Amino acid sequence: MKMISASPNAKPTQGMLSPTSGSVEQIQTQGKPPDHTVLTRSATRASDVVYSSFTKAQKRYIVFCASWAGFFSPVSSQIYYPALNTLAHDLHVSSSLINLTLTSYMIFQGFSPMFVGDFADKAGRRPAYIVCFLLYIAANIGLALQNNYAALFVLRCLQSAGSSTTIALSSGVVSDIATAAERGSYMGFVTAGSLLGPSVGPVIGGLLAQYLGWRAIFWFLTIFAGAFTVQLLLFFPETARKVVGNGSVTPPTWNLSLINRYHNRSGGTKGQGSEAFEAGHKLSFPNPIKTLSIVFQKDTSLILFSNAILFAGFYDVSASIPAIYQDLYGLNDLQVGLCYIPFGLGASIASIVTGKMLDYNYRRLAKRLGYPLRGARSRDLKDFPIEKARLQLAFPLLIIGSLTVIAFGWVLHFAIHLAAPTTVLFLMGLGLTGAFNTVSTLLVDLYPSNASAATASNNFVRCLLGAGATALIDPMLSAMGRGWCFTFIAFVMLATAPLLWVVIRCGPQWRAERLAKADDSGDTLTEKVG
Repeated sequence: MKMISASPNAKPTQGMLSPTSGSVEQIQTQGKPPDHTVLTRSATRASDVVYSSFTKAQKRYIVFCASWAGFFSPVSSQIYYPALNTLAHDLHVSSSLINLTLTSYMIFQGFSPMFVGDFADKAGRRPAYIVCFLLYIAANIGLALQNNYAALFVLRCLQSAGSSTTIALSSGVVSDIATAAERGSYMGFVTAGSLLGPSVGPVIGGLLAQYLGWRAIFWFLTIFAGAFTVQLLLFFPETARKVVGNGSVTPPTWNLSLINRYHNRSGGTKGQGSEAFEAGHKLSFPNPIKTLSIVFQKDTSLILFSNAILFAGFYDVSASIPAIYQDLYGLNDLQVGLCYIPFGLGASIASIVTGKMLDYNYRRLAKRLGYPLRGARSRDLKDFPIEKARLQLAFPLLIIGSLTVIAFGWVLHFAIHLAAPTTVLFLMGLGLTGAFNTVSTLLVDLYPSNASAATASNNFVRCLLGAGATALIDPMLSAMGRGWCFTFIAFVMLATAPLLWVVIRCGPQWRAERLAKADDSGDTLTEKVG
């Protein structure tokens, strides 16, 4: 009896679900030559395979965990601010040296995801999450126990290396489980977690530093990260499509959640993905150069630069608040921290609402062009103007965000009541965050199987410009004054609008050229959008 696989690449004895094309059905021919009709009728067509086998409830849990994980990087940066003066006093160093720990944190925030993003796309999200959080927890324990500046500096770098990769990993998770038609909403929920950190971080840090001391900040982060890691080990499933396909393939035993591993040992479904993983996806050392190559693509370079300019403007506003609010309104560190809440609230609302709007705009444009919303073709966006579907929403949000930056500068210039800048910060969170979300979702659309690497490249450019922006804001305020300084920043932000327009007009052609070049060279980083 001869076994003939419906897939030309399938092993004769392997009848399992392929990570990319669905189940492979084997056919018994009883010694007869293969019949093409039988093969066609028996084989499972790729178009019949669902994009993700996870249920809606499972997707919600996965996205919740991804959003929770993305919270750690920004909160770890901002929670530290209220304790800067106390740390300088206790460690007997100057404020300028303490401020260097902020710069070093941001540098590692830009570079670390370039290594882990590529690793996560190859080996899976779970091992990347586990490694990062173990490093993060160890760094926080060290920070809570250290007594000298050198240890503080080094451990802050390690803390950044562990936490900063979570945003890139979270974007990768969304790409694993969501098609382009629903990706906007899921990206919105994930982004909400990462943008909530800058608003609640200073509040938590101020409370802990004032009543329990600065060491309590790092113990809090240790406990909070430990709680996340426990549920990650117990329940969080592997989602990387290069490892588990649409979620139907069982990952290697070492990559199973503890609950699934116990289920398998108790007589449940046996794992079958280990052999395929070892045969087709040999692990290699993470290559940051591949991640960096995304930065220099025609379309992605404009997208990344535009997004980085917007984030630099946000960093300028955020970094200027403590000194200005203390000078104008006489607020202490805790009160200043509370003033970040309106921005975080607006940002969280914008992330969720913008995500829904992105999905609606995608469906609207697809319906107008006669493009299917279901099936295999709906997942191949080669001929679909995904740039237009995403960036159409960016323009009004960019204008709103830029106008709020101008308003913020002038209400501070005229020293208007604290309620005015507080309201402006809420509106700024709505506008700027909505623009961030559209661009972040587009990046995942362009690199769905390498979403972590694409988001890591975004993080790299964003942090470099953000570091420069925060270094320049004080001299700019001194030279230009508050009103004109923030007006200048707003016009720089508005200058990104023509760049996004170019992406809408030329992006599909550049994308097609990139895909054609990748097909000729065998480049695995460049792929079809989907």
